Amino acid sequence: MSEDKKLNTDFAFGKENYILIAAGTILTVIGYFLISGGGSDNPAVFSEELFNTRRMFIAPIVILVGLGIVGWGILKKSK
Repeated sequence: MSEDKKLNTDFAFGKENYILIAAGTILTVIGYFLISGGGSDNPAVFSEELFNTRRMFIAPIVILVGLGIVGWGILKKSK
């Protein structure tokens, strides 16, 4: 193939950047799964399950760490 017909296969990010972005996205999705649920089947009954440690502290931290990893993957200079 001549140089004129050669396709440009340069990507915006390197392999490590894509791995970091994927890992951060997966971690963020896991955080959203951790924060979900806890509702009551009966609307007249309040569920204390909404205020447990997993939903109030662990899940938001996991989400923020995941978003931080995505940002790091985007801003990291590829080699």
